Amino acid sequence: MDKSFKTRNSHKCRNRVKCATKAREKTGEKLYKCDVCKKCFTQPSSIDIHMRIHTGEKPFQCDVCKKCFTQPSSIDIHMRIHTGEKPFQCDVCKKCFTQKGNLEIHKKIHTGEKPYQCYVCEKCFRQKSELDNHMKIHTGEKPYQCDVCKKCFKRKAHLRDHMRIHTGEKPYQCDVCKKCFTQPKGLDIHMRIHTGEKPYQCDVCRKCFTQKSNLDNHMSVHTGEKPYKCDVCKKCFTQKGHVRDHMRIHTGEKPYQCDVCKKCFTHPNRLDIHMRSHTGEKPFQCNVCQKCFTQKGHVRDHMRIHTGDKPYKCDVCKRCFTQSSECNIHRRSHTGYKPFQCEVCKKCFTQKNQFEYHLRTHTGEKPYQCDVCEKRFNAASTLKGHLRIHTGEKPYKCDVCEKRFNAVSTLKGHLRIHTGEKPYRCDVCEKRFSMARTLINHMIIHTGEKPYQCDVCLKCFPRKRSYNCHNTLDGNCTNVMFVKNDLL
Repeated sequence: MDKSFKTRNSHKCRNRVKCATKAREKTGEKLYKCDVCKKCFTQPSSIDIHMRIHTGEKPFQCDVCKKCFTQPSSIDIHMRIHTGEKPFQCDVCKKCFTQKGNLEIHKKIHTGEKPYQCYVCEKCFRQKSELDNHMKIHTGEKPYQCDVCKKCFKRKAHLRDHMRIHTGEKPYQCDVCKKCFTQPKGLDIHMRIHTGEKPYQCDVCRKCFTQKSNLDNHMSVHTGEKPYKCDVCKKCFTQKGHVRDHMRIHTGEKPYQCDVCKKCFTHPNRLDIHMRSHTGEKPFQCNVCQKCFTQKGHVRDHMRIHTGDKPYKCDVCKRCFTQSSECNIHRRSHTGYKPFQCEVCKKCFTQKNQFEYHLRTHTGEKPYQCDVCEKRFNAASTLKGHLRIHTGEKPYKCDVCEKRFNAVSTLKGHLRIHTGEKPYRCDVCEKRFSMARTLINHMIIHTGEKPYQCDVCLKCFPRKRSYNCHNTLDGNCTNVMFVKNDLL
Protein backbone atom coordinates (compact mmCIF):
# COMPACT_ATOMS: atom_id res chain seq x y z
CA MET A 1 0.00 0.00 0.00
CA ASP A 2 1.14 3.53 -0.79
CA LYS A 3 2.79 5.11 2.29
CA SER A 4 1.24 8.52 1.61
CA PHE A 5 -2.21 6.91 1.49
CA LYS A 6 -1.65 5.27 4.94
CA THR A 7 -0.59 8.62 6.38
CA ARG A 8 -3.60 10.41 4.90
CA ASN A 9 -5.90 7.65 6.18
CA SER A 10 -4.48 7.79 9.74
CA HIS A 11 -4.89 11.59 9.75
CA LYS A 12 -8.55 11.16 8.72
CA CYS A 13 -9.10 8.64 11.56
CA ARG A 14 -7.56 10.94 14.14
CA ASN A 15 -9.65 13.84 12.89
CA ARG A 16 -12.83 11.74 13.12
CA VAL A 17 -11.97 10.78 16.74
CA LYS A 18 -11.34 14.44 17.60
CA CYS A 19 -14.62 15.49 16.00
CA ALA A 20 -16.52 12.69 17.74
CA THR A 21 -14.94 13.64 21.09
CA LYS A 22 -15.84 17.31 20.60
CA ALA A 23 -19.37 16.33 19.59
CA ARG A 24 -19.77 14.26 22.75
CA GLU A 25 -18.47 17.15 24.83
CA LYS A 26 -21.09 19.45 23.30
CA THR A 27 -23.97 16.98 23.64
CA GLY A 28 -22.86 15.68 27.03
CA GLU A 29 -22.87 12.11 25.66
CA LYS A 30 -20.63 9.65 27.56
CA LEU A 31 -20.43 6.24 25.89
CA TYR A 32 -18.04 4.31 28.16
CA LYS A 33 -19.31 3.38 31.62
CA CYS A 34 -17.30 1.85 34.49
CA ASP A 35 -19.04 -1.34 35.70
CA VAL A 36 -17.74 -0.80 39.25
CA CYS A 37 -18.63 2.83 40.08
CA LYS A 38 -20.80 3.68 37.01
CA LYS A 39 -18.68 6.73 36.13
CA CYS A 40 -18.86 7.58 32.42
CA PHE A 41 -16.13 8.48 29.93
CA THR A 42 -15.99 9.75 26.36
CA GLN A 43 -12.94 7.72 25.32
CA PRO A 44 -11.97 4.06 25.80
CA SER A 45 -8.41 5.04 26.85
CA SER A 46 -9.85 7.09 29.72
CA ILE A 47 -11.87 4.18 31.08
CA ASP A 48 -8.81 1.89 30.78
CA ILE A 49 -6.79 4.28 32.96
CA HIS A 50 -9.74 4.75 35.35
CA MET A 51 -10.17 0.98 35.86
CA ARG A 52 -6.69 0.86 37.39
CA ILE A 53 -8.09 2.73 40.42
CA HIS A 54 -10.27 -0.32 41.11
CA THR A 55 -7.75 -3.01 40.12
CA GLY A 56 -4.77 -1.33 41.79
CA GLU A 57 -2.71 -1.89 38.64
CA LYS A 58 0.27 0.47 38.26
CA PRO A 59 2.18 -0.67 35.17
CA PHE A 60 4.53 2.33 34.83
CA GLN A 61 7.58 2.40 37.12
CA CYS A 62 10.10 5.16 37.90
CA ASP A 63 13.65 3.99 37.10
CA VAL A 64 15.11 6.08 39.94
CA CYS A 65 12.97 5.29 43.03
CA LYS A 66 10.87 2.38 41.65
CA LYS A 67 7.58 4.13 42.47
CA CYS A 68 4.74 2.92 40.24
CA PHE A 69 2.00 4.84 38.43
CA THR A 70 -1.22 4.20 36.52
CA GLN A 71 -0.30 6.38 33.50
CA PRO A 72 2.87 7.32 31.62
CA SER A 73 2.04 11.04 31.98
CA SER A 74 2.19 10.66 35.78
CA ILE A 75 5.73 9.25 35.48
CA ASP A 76 6.78 12.23 33.35
CA ILE A 77 5.54 14.64 36.04
CA HIS A 78 7.02 12.53 38.86
CA MET A 79 10.48 12.49 37.21
CA ARG A 80 10.68 16.25 37.74
CA ILE A 81 11.08 15.56 41.48
CA HIS A 82 14.37 13.82 40.66
CA THR A 83 15.52 16.18 37.89
CA GLY A 84 14.42 19.35 39.71
CA GLU A 85 12.75 20.55 36.50
CA LYS A 86 10.00 23.14 37.02
CA PRO A 87 8.96 24.28 33.52
CA PHE A 88 5.91 26.35 34.48
CA GLN A 89 6.64 29.84 35.83
CA CYS A 90 4.33 32.42 37.43
CA ASP A 91 4.46 35.75 35.55
CA VAL A 92 3.84 37.72 38.76
CA CYS A 93 6.29 36.32 41.35
CA LYS A 94 8.45 34.09 39.07
CA LYS A 95 7.81 31.01 41.21
CA CYS A 96 8.18 27.78 39.21
CA PHE A 97 6.10 24.59 39.25
CA THR A 98 6.40 21.03 37.99
CA GLN A 99 2.80 20.96 36.68
CA LYS A 100 0.73 23.45 34.72
CA GLY A 101 -2.28 22.73 36.94
CA ASN A 102 -0.32 23.76 40.04
CA LEU A 103 0.66 27.02 38.33
CA GLU A 104 -2.99 27.77 37.48
CA ILE A 105 -3.98 27.16 41.12
CA HIS A 106 -1.08 29.33 42.34
CA LYS A 107 -2.12 32.25 40.10
CA LYS A 108 -5.35 32.54 42.09
CA ILE A 109 -3.25 33.67 45.09
CA HIS A 110 -2.43 36.82 43.13
CA THR A 111 -5.91 37.32 41.62
CA GLY A 112 -7.74 36.44 44.85
CA GLU A 113 -10.12 34.28 42.82
CA LYS A 114 -12.01 31.65 44.84
CA PRO A 115 -14.73 30.26 42.56
CA TYR A 116 -15.77 27.25 44.67
CA GLN A 117 -18.12 27.99 47.59
CA CYS A 118 -19.31 25.71 50.41
CA TYR A 119 -23.12 25.76 50.55
CA VAL A 120 -23.05 25.02 54.32
CA CYS A 121 -20.77 27.76 55.69
CA GLU A 122 -20.27 29.78 52.47
CA LYS A 123 -16.47 29.60 52.72
CA CYS A 124 -14.78 29.96 49.31
CA PHE A 125 -11.89 27.99 47.80
CA ARG A 126 -9.51 28.27 44.85
CA GLN A 127 -9.81 24.59 43.90
CA LYS A 128 -12.69 22.14 43.67
CA SER A 129 -10.52 19.55 45.46
CA GLU A 130 -10.14 22.00 48.38
CA LEU A 131 -13.92 22.38 48.54
CA ASP A 132 -14.43 18.59 48.37
CA ASN A 133 -11.96 18.09 51.25
CA HIS A 134 -13.56 20.94 53.22
CA MET A 135 -17.02 19.35 52.88
CA LYS A 136 -15.74 16.37 54.87
CA ILE A 137 -15.50 18.70 57.89
CA HIS A 138 -19.29 19.02 57.74
CA THR A 139 -20.01 15.38 56.84
CA GLY A 140 -17.31 13.89 59.10
CA GLU A 141 -16.40 11.48 56.31
CA LYS A 142 -12.96 9.81 56.56
CA PRO A 143 -12.87 7.19 53.79
CA TYR A 144 -9.14 6.34 53.89
CA GLN A 145 -7.93 3.96 56.64
CA CYS A 146 -4.40 3.01 57.69
CA ASP A 147 -3.93 -0.79 57.59
CA VAL A 148 -1.41 -0.66 60.46
CA CYS A 149 -3.09 1.46 63.17
CA LYS A 150 -6.62 1.78 61.67
CA LYS A 151 -6.52 5.59 61.84
CA CYS A 152 -8.83 7.19 59.26
CA PHE A 153 -8.23 10.20 57.03
CA LYS A 154 -10.26 12.53 54.85
CA ARG A 155 -7.68 12.55 52.06
CA LYS A 156 -5.77 9.78 50.35
CA ALA A 157 -2.64 11.98 50.37
CA HIS A 158 -2.90 12.30 54.17
CA LEU A 159 -3.00 8.50 54.49
CA ARG A 160 0.05 8.19 52.23
CA ASP A 161 1.97 10.74 54.31
CA HIS A 162 0.82 9.06 57.55
CA MET A 163 2.10 5.66 56.38
CA ARG A 164 5.64 7.07 56.41
CA ILE A 165 5.38 7.31 60.22
CA HIS A 166 5.21 3.50 60.24
CA THR A 167 7.77 2.92 57.45
CA GLY A 168 10.17 5.70 58.52
CA GLU A 169 10.54 6.68 54.87
CA LYS A 170 11.78 10.25 54.23
CA PRO A 171 12.45 10.40 50.49
CA TYR A 172 12.85 14.18 50.11
CA GLN A 173 16.23 15.66 51.12
CA CYS A 174 17.35 19.28 51.49
CA ASP A 175 20.43 19.99 49.34
CA VAL A 176 21.65 22.63 51.81
CA CYS A 177 21.52 20.93 55.24
CA LYS A 178 20.69 17.33 54.17
CA LYS A 179 17.58 17.19 56.38
CA CYS A 180 15.03 14.67 55.05
CA PHE A 181 11.26 14.94 54.80
CA THR A 182 8.30 12.63 54.28
CA GLN A 183 6.58 15.02 51.85
CA PRO A 184 7.79 17.26 49.01
CA LYS A 185 5.66 20.05 50.48
CA GLY A 186 7.59 19.75 53.75
CA LEU A 187 10.85 20.13 51.83
CA ASP A 188 9.51 23.16 49.90
CA ILE A 189 8.47 24.88 53.14
CA HIS A 190 11.79 23.99 54.81
CA MET A 191 13.78 25.49 51.90
CA ARG A 192 12.26 28.87 52.75
CA ILE A 193 14.34 28.84 55.97
CA HIS A 194 17.43 28.96 53.76
CA THR A 195 16.04 31.30 51.06
CA GLY A 196 14.12 33.60 53.43
CA GLU A 197 11.13 33.46 51.06
CA LYS A 198 7.76 34.43 52.58
CA PRO A 199 5.23 34.33 49.72
CA TYR A 200 2.01 34.71 51.74
CA GLN A 201 1.11 38.23 52.89
CA CYS A 202 -1.65 39.40 55.24
CA ASP A 203 -3.90 41.98 53.54
CA VAL A 204 -4.58 43.69 56.88
CA CYS A 205 -1.14 44.23 58.45
CA ARG A 206 1.15 43.22 55.54
CA LYS A 207 2.96 40.62 57.64
CA CYS A 208 4.46 37.84 55.47
CA PHE A 209 4.54 34.08 56.07
CA THR A 210 6.36 31.05 54.67
CA GLN A 211 3.19 28.91 54.64
CA LYS A 212 -0.41 29.58 53.64
CA SER A 213 -1.60 27.72 56.75
CA ASN A 214 0.39 30.17 58.92
CA LEU A 215 -1.30 33.08 57.13
CA ASP A 216 -4.75 31.49 57.62
CA ASN A 217 -4.00 31.00 61.32
CA HIS A 218 -2.69 34.57 61.61
CA MET A 219 -5.91 35.97 60.14
CA SER A 220 -7.76 34.84 63.27
CA VAL A 221 -5.75 37.51 65.17
CA HIS A 222 -7.67 40.11 63.16
CA THR A 223 -11.04 38.32 63.03
CA GLY A 224 -10.96 36.79 66.54
CA GLU A 225 -12.55 33.67 65.04
CA LYS A 226 -12.07 30.36 66.90
CA PRO A 227 -14.34 27.90 65.07
CA TYR A 228 -13.00 24.63 66.54
CA LYS A 229 -14.19 23.57 70.02
CA CYS A 230 -12.98 20.80 72.34
CA ASP A 231 -15.93 18.50 73.19
CA VAL A 232 -14.51 17.79 76.67
CA CYS A 233 -13.64 21.22 78.14
CA LYS A 234 -15.28 23.49 75.50
CA LYS A 235 -12.03 25.40 74.88
CA CYS A 236 -12.01 26.98 71.41
CA PHE A 237 -9.19 27.04 68.86
CA THR A 238 -8.33 28.78 65.60
CA GLN A 239 -7.19 25.54 63.93
CA LYS A 240 -8.64 22.03 63.79
CA GLY A 241 -5.13 20.62 64.26
CA HIS A 242 -4.85 22.48 67.57
CA VAL A 243 -8.05 20.77 68.81
CA ARG A 244 -6.62 17.39 67.81
CA ASP A 245 -3.35 18.12 69.66
CA HIS A 246 -5.27 19.53 72.65
CA MET A 247 -7.44 16.40 72.91
CA ARG A 248 -4.32 14.41 73.79
CA ILE A 249 -4.21 16.32 77.11
CA HIS A 250 -7.52 14.60 77.94
CA THR A 251 -6.67 11.19 76.42
CA GLY A 252 -3.01 11.13 77.53
CA GLU A 253 -2.04 9.85 74.07
CA LYS A 254 1.61 10.44 73.08
CA PRO A 255 2.11 8.59 69.78
CA TYR A 256 5.51 10.04 68.79
CA GLN A 257 8.56 8.50 70.52
CA CYS A 258 12.20 9.59 70.56
CA ASP A 259 14.48 6.76 69.38
CA VAL A 260 17.32 7.98 71.63
CA CYS A 261 15.74 8.46 75.08
CA LYS A 262 12.28 6.92 74.45
CA LYS A 263 10.49 10.10 75.59
CA CYS A 264 7.04 10.37 73.99
CA PHE A 265 5.28 13.39 72.53
CA THR A 266 1.78 14.41 71.49
CA HIS A 267 2.89 16.03 68.23
CA PRO A 268 5.54 15.21 65.59
CA ASN A 269 6.78 18.83 65.63
CA ARG A 270 7.57 18.54 69.34
CA LEU A 271 9.51 15.34 68.66
CA ASP A 272 11.50 17.12 65.91
CA ILE A 273 12.31 19.99 68.29
CA HIS A 274 13.22 17.54 71.08
CA MET A 275 15.61 15.65 68.78
CA ARG A 276 17.70 18.83 68.56
CA SER A 277 18.54 18.39 72.26
CA HIS A 278 20.37 15.19 71.24
CA THR A 279 21.89 16.48 67.99
CA GLY A 280 22.74 19.96 69.29
CA GLU A 281 21.24 21.44 66.12
CA LYS A 282 20.25 25.12 66.39
CA PRO A 283 19.18 26.10 62.87
CA PHE A 284 17.64 29.50 63.68
CA GLN A 285 19.98 32.48 64.19
CA CYS A 286 19.39 36.04 65.45
CA ASN A 287 20.55 38.56 62.83
CA VAL A 288 21.51 41.09 65.53
CA CYS A 289 23.63 39.16 68.06
CA GLN A 290 24.12 35.88 66.10
CA LYS A 291 22.70 33.79 68.97
CA CYS A 292 21.28 30.47 67.71
CA PHE A 293 18.05 28.71 68.69
CA THR A 294 16.40 25.33 68.25
CA GLN A 295 13.02 26.83 67.30
CA LYS A 296 11.99 29.60 64.94
CA GLY A 297 9.53 30.91 67.54
CA HIS A 298 12.39 31.36 70.01
CA VAL A 299 14.21 33.64 67.55
CA ARG A 300 11.05 35.70 67.10
CA ASP A 301 10.59 36.03 70.86
CA HIS A 302 14.30 36.76 71.35
CA MET A 303 14.24 39.56 68.75
CA ARG A 304 11.89 41.50 71.02
CA ILE A 305 14.80 41.93 73.47
CA HIS A 306 16.48 43.99 70.75
CA THR A 307 13.34 45.78 69.50
CA GLY A 308 11.65 46.25 72.90
CA ASP A 309 8.39 45.12 71.29
CA LYS A 310 5.74 43.84 73.75
CA PRO A 311 2.67 43.13 71.60
CA TYR A 312 0.61 41.14 74.13
CA LYS A 313 -1.37 43.19 76.66
CA CYS A 314 -3.28 41.99 79.73
CA ASP A 315 -6.92 43.13 79.50
CA VAL A 316 -7.15 43.56 83.28
CA CYS A 317 -4.01 45.47 84.33
CA LYS A 318 -2.73 46.57 80.88
CA ARG A 319 0.69 45.03 81.53
CA CYS A 320 2.49 44.13 78.28
CA PHE A 321 4.46 41.00 77.39
CA THR A 322 6.83 39.87 74.65
CA GLN A 323 5.15 36.45 74.30
CA SER A 324 1.49 35.42 74.19
CA SER A 325 2.28 32.44 76.49
CA GLU A 326 3.63 34.86 79.15
CA CYS A 327 0.48 36.96 78.86
CA ASN A 328 -1.79 33.89 79.15
CA ILE A 329 0.08 32.67 82.25
CA HIS A 330 -0.05 36.17 83.76
CA ARG A 331 -3.84 36.35 83.28
CA ARG A 332 -4.15 33.41 85.67
CA SER A 333 -2.91 35.73 88.46
CA HIS A 334 -6.18 37.64 87.97
CA THR A 335 -8.49 34.65 87.46
CA GLY A 336 -6.82 32.37 90.04
CA TYR A 337 -6.85 29.53 87.49
CA LYS A 338 -4.25 26.87 88.41
CA PRO A 339 -4.72 23.87 86.11
CA PHE A 340 -1.74 21.78 87.29
CA GLN A 341 -2.21 19.95 90.62
CA CYS A 342 0.34 17.89 92.56
CA GLU A 343 -1.11 14.47 93.49
CA VAL A 344 1.14 14.25 96.56
CA CYS A 345 0.39 17.52 98.39
CA LYS A 346 -2.52 18.84 96.24
CA LYS A 347 -0.71 22.14 95.64
CA CYS A 348 -1.80 23.80 92.38
CA PHE A 349 0.23 25.71 89.81
CA THR A 350 -0.44 28.11 86.95
CA GLN A 351 2.41 26.77 84.78
CA LYS A 352 3.38 23.25 83.75
CA ASN A 353 7.12 23.90 84.21
CA GLN A 354 6.49 25.13 87.79
CA PHE A 355 4.47 21.97 88.44
CA GLU A 356 7.24 19.70 87.07
CA TYR A 357 9.84 21.63 89.06
CA HIS A 358 7.72 21.23 92.23
CA LEU A 359 7.36 17.46 91.75
CA ARG A 360 11.12 17.14 92.18
CA THR A 361 10.78 18.45 95.74
CA HIS A 362 8.95 15.18 96.50
CA THR A 363 11.17 12.87 94.44
CA GLY A 364 14.46 14.62 95.29
CA GLU A 365 15.44 14.33 91.63
CA LYS A 366 18.20 16.72 90.49
CA PRO A 367 18.90 15.77 86.87
CA TYR A 368 21.02 18.81 85.94
CA GLN A 369 24.70 18.80 86.98
CA CYS A 370 27.31 21.58 86.82
CA ASP A 371 30.41 20.41 84.91
CA VAL A 372 32.64 22.77 86.94
CA CYS A 373 31.75 22.05 90.59
CA GLU A 374 29.47 19.01 90.06
CA LYS A 375 26.64 20.62 92.03
CA ARG A 376 23.26 19.27 90.94
CA PHE A 377 20.01 21.13 90.27
CA ASN A 378 16.37 20.23 89.80
CA ALA A 379 15.82 22.70 86.93
CA ALA A 380 17.80 23.47 83.76
CA SER A 381 17.20 27.19 84.22
CA THR A 382 18.72 27.04 87.73
CA LEU A 383 21.81 25.30 86.35
CA LYS A 384 22.09 27.90 83.58
CA GLY A 385 21.95 30.71 86.16
CA HIS A 386 24.44 28.90 88.41
CA LEU A 387 26.98 28.54 85.59
CA ARG A 388 27.18 32.34 85.39
CA ILE A 389 28.74 32.30 88.89
CA HIS A 390 31.70 30.48 87.32
CA THR A 391 31.80 32.51 84.09
CA GLY A 392 31.03 35.86 85.73
CA GLU A 393 28.56 36.55 82.93
CA LYS A 394 25.85 39.12 83.68
CA PRO A 395 23.91 39.49 80.43
CA TYR A 396 20.87 41.35 81.82
CA LYS A 397 21.26 45.12 82.28
CA CYS A 398 18.93 47.57 84.02
CA ASP A 399 18.15 50.44 81.61
CA VAL A 400 17.61 52.83 84.54
CA CYS A 401 20.79 52.43 86.64
CA GLU A 402 22.80 50.14 84.31
CA LYS A 403 23.34 47.55 87.05
CA ARG A 404 23.86 44.07 85.56
CA PHE A 405 22.45 40.68 86.62
CA ASN A 406 23.11 37.04 85.84
CA ALA A 407 19.40 36.08 85.70
CA VAL A 408 16.42 37.73 84.02
CA SER A 409 14.26 37.00 87.09
CA THR A 410 16.72 38.97 89.27
CA LEU A 411 16.58 41.87 86.80
CA LYS A 412 12.75 41.81 86.87
CA GLY A 413 12.80 41.90 90.68
CA HIS A 414 15.33 44.74 90.64
CA LEU A 415 13.28 46.81 88.17
CA ARG A 416 10.46 46.94 90.72
CA ILE A 417 12.72 49.10 92.92
CA HIS A 418 12.48 51.75 90.18
CA THR A 419 8.80 51.21 89.29
CA GLY A 420 7.58 50.71 92.88
CA GLU A 421 5.55 47.70 91.71
CA LYS A 422 4.73 45.14 94.43
CA PRO A 423 2.74 42.31 92.80
CA TYR A 424 3.08 39.76 95.65
CA ARG A 425 0.58 40.14 98.50
CA CYS A 426 0.42 38.39 101.86
CA ASP A 427 -3.04 36.79 102.31
CA VAL A 428 -2.83 37.22 106.10
CA CYS A 429 -1.89 40.89 106.61
CA GLU A 430 -2.19 42.12 103.00
CA LYS A 431 1.32 43.55 103.01
CA ARG A 432 2.77 43.70 99.49
CA PHE A 433 6.23 42.75 98.20
CA SER A 434 8.24 43.27 95.03
CA MET A 435 9.64 39.72 94.97
CA ALA A 436 8.14 36.27 95.61
CA ARG A 437 11.18 35.31 97.70
CA THR A 438 10.57 38.24 100.07
CA LEU A 439 6.92 37.18 100.48
CA ILE A 440 8.03 33.61 101.33
CA ASN A 441 10.42 34.96 103.98
CA HIS A 442 7.65 37.17 105.34
CA MET A 443 5.15 34.28 105.62
CA ILE A 444 7.42 32.62 108.22
CA ILE A 445 6.37 35.41 110.64
CA HIS A 446 2.76 34.18 110.40
CA THR A 447 3.42 30.42 110.24
CA GLY A 448 6.25 30.28 112.80
CA GLU A 449 7.95 27.77 110.51
CA LYS A 450 11.66 27.07 111.13
CA PRO A 451 12.83 24.87 108.27
CA TYR A 452 16.60 24.88 109.00
CA GLN A 453 17.85 22.61 111.81
CA CYS A 454 21.38 22.27 113.14
CA ASP A 455 22.44 18.59 113.23
CA VAL A 456 24.73 19.23 116.20
CA CYS A 457 22.53 21.11 118.69
CA LEU A 458 19.14 20.51 116.98
CA LYS A 459 18.29 24.20 117.19
CA CYS A 460 15.91 25.37 114.43
CA PHE A 461 16.02 28.59 112.43
CA PRO A 462 13.43 30.34 110.25
CA ARG A 463 15.98 31.43 107.62
CA LYS A 464 19.16 30.08 106.11
CA ARG A 465 20.93 33.34 106.99
CA SER A 466 20.10 32.81 110.69
CA TYR A 467 21.49 29.31 110.58
CA ASN A 468 24.72 30.49 108.90
CA CYS A 469 25.13 33.13 111.61
CA HIS A 470 24.61 30.47 114.32
CA ASN A 471 27.15 28.18 112.66
CA THR A 472 29.77 30.95 112.49
CA LEU A 473 29.32 32.06 116.12
CA ASP A 474 29.17 28.61 117.68
CA GLY A 475 31.96 27.19 115.51
CA ASN A 476 31.22 23.53 116.20
CA CYS A 477 27.82 23.51 114.47
CA THR A 478 28.76 22.72 110.88
CA ASN A 479 25.89 20.77 109.29
CA VAL A 480 22.50 21.87 108.09
CA MET A 481 19.52 19.66 107.51
CA PHE A 482 16.77 20.98 105.28
CA VAL A 483 13.54 20.02 106.97
CA LYS A 484 11.87 21.56 103.96
CA ASN A 485 13.30 22.37 100.57
CA ASP A 486 15.32 25.52 100.23
CA LEU A 487 12.76 27.87 98.75
CA LEU A 488 14.69 30.95 99.83
